[in-house]
Amino acid sequence: MPVKKEETISAFERRRLENIAANNAILRDISTTAAKVIPLPKPEPAKKRTAAPRVKREPVKREPVRPTRQSSRLAGLDADAETLKRKAEVEAEAHVDKARQKKARVAGELKLGDITVEGQRWDGGLGGIFRGAQPGLRTFTEEDVKETTDKDLKELRIRMSGLKLYEKWAVNDIKIVPQRIYSMGFHPTEEKPIIFAGDKEGNMGIFDASQSPEVDGEDEEADYPDPVISAFKMHARTITSFHFHPGDSNAVYSASYDSSIRKLDLEKGVSLDVFAPADADEDLPISAIDMGATDPNLIFFSTLQGSFGRHDLRTQAKDAEIWSLLDHKIGGFSLHPMHPHLFATASLERTLKIWDLRKITGKGNLRHPALLGEHGSRLSVSHASWSSGGQVATSSYDDTIKIYNFPDAGSWGAGHDLSAKEMEPAHQVRHNNQTGRWVTILKPQWQTRPKDGLQKFVIGNMNRFVDVFAADGEQLAQLDGDGITAVPAVAHFHPSLDWVAGGTGSGKLCLWM
Repeated sequence: MPVKKEETISAFERRRLENIAANNAILRDISTTAAKVIPLPKPEPAKKRTAAPRVKREPVKREPVRPTRQSSRLAGLDADAETLKRKAEVEAEAHVDKARQKKARVAGELKLGDITVEGQRWDGGLGGIFRGAQPGLRTFTEEDVKETTDKDLKELRIRMSGLKLYEKWAVNDIKIVPQRIYSMGFHPTEEKPIIFAGDKEGNMGIFDASQSPEVDGEDEEADYPDPVISAFKMHARTITSFHFHPGDSNAVYSASYDSSIRKLDLEKGVSLDVFAPADADEDLPISAIDMGATDPNLIFFSTLQGSFGRHDLRTQAKDAEIWSLLDHKIGGFSLHPMHPHLFATASLERTLKIWDLRKITGKGNLRHPALLGEHGSRLSVSHASWSSGGQVATSSYDDTIKIYNFPDAGSWGAGHDLSAKEMEPAHQVRHNNQTGRWVTILKPQWQTRPKDGLQKFVIGNMNRFVDVFAADGEQLAQLDGDGITAVPAVAHFHPSLDWVAGGTGSGKLCLWM
């Protein structure tokens, strides 16, 4: 009687199962670490809010893009009218269907094992020289540190300039996402550096920098192992923003141009959509999200259509309040960390604007939070980042970083009017912000809860550095290192520790500690 052979699986299937097992192990480890973060006290249940009437948007009707006309003679087809007509119809339908699939939102609950991006090594890179950039040319040197006369400033510059590029793997080996990085975030745990990144195609990558390369055996010629990176297809389009829930360290929120906000549960290993327009065809590309510490059930978002939204996570998406604030896109916004009823927006209409959620003015479609003040720039303003000390840092295409100071924001009454003088920037720094089309827009990001109590922020530098600035505009450091071959345009500070991450156009991670 013939002996039955044992079933074997292909190398591809074995690799897929290994990836799923590795990702599950990483998420369990991150969840365990996250559980050690002391959560904020749970707020009292919110009183029922009467939602403002939702502005009904008529979906934009677009003609389907038709395929390029081709010669039937060159294609070797018979000149049969019905055959050619049917061929054209099939090609048009396929083209439109492909475009819809590419743009469609990812809906419902997603198990991370089902959306894992296979493989963690992708070819990439950016060729050419960026406009106005001079790779490797420092604009802040050791001489600037040595010549500092202020004792406290010099000590801070020495400390920040002492941050070293991560050495366990070279930058080219840490490809955290397949495509260009658009957003990054540090998990707030202080136990180890855990970095999240989102790319232009909706992939989310997670890297635990505490891992160490281990070569099996004593063979000196053994292959040096790649870093373990988890990557998931979380959204259908660009991931624009991350936020970590102030009361639940296992909850990671992400927003996308696919019009959705999703919540990743690190403990359960699932991703849920928590906001998307009720009409599946409605296009509401989200540019940024934020949450206030006083009520972690509320999530706020801005859009490329110039609107601003507030959504209670305990209610349905159709109940979200959405106000049309501007006629141009809002590239970035942030809530005041200490007084989250205040928020600042930066937009394509070349302004920084300060708003107050305590006072909603206007009627019907014209309802919106009270505008307290604004300041114009010569060109578009990319982002407005509010520090816990009351400063707002903006980056603009007029090649400046502007720092505004609002130390008395907590004492403002509802609808307080800010004078033109109060809206003038306290400090202005020259900075090359001409990213062009192949580099992600440079945006300042504050260290939200600095342990040393000193307000500071980071921003990418077109000469392939990351710049560190203080709240008074003084430059503290210019971070670099071997192997950085592209602009680390997306820069982020850890909320409390002096860890800095930078993301490049080829999906690579630069990390300084």
